[in-house]
Amino acid sequence: MSETRENRIRRMKMRSMRRGIKEMDLILTAWSERRLESLDEAGLDLYDALLHENDQDLYQWVTGQVPAPARYAKMIDEISQVFQK
Repeated sequence: MSETRENRIRRMKMRSMRRGIKEMDLILTAWSERRLESLDEAGLDLYDALLHENDQDLYQWVTGQVPAPARYAKMIDEISQVFQK
């Protein structure tokens, strides 16, 4: 059975909250609360893939220590802006 959009968003919000690094919990939770509902299916697919990335890498991308892979660059830029506020 296929996952409903509502359940998928709920699952991704939980994964955003329960990361390995507290900083990433806070950053991704803030972004997911603001943006997940408005993403189209391709955006949800991309964020779901992003959630499978290593927290250490994510943190370096979001803080600008290391450039994000091209595939995630736009989304990481949006997440970084939420982080900076």
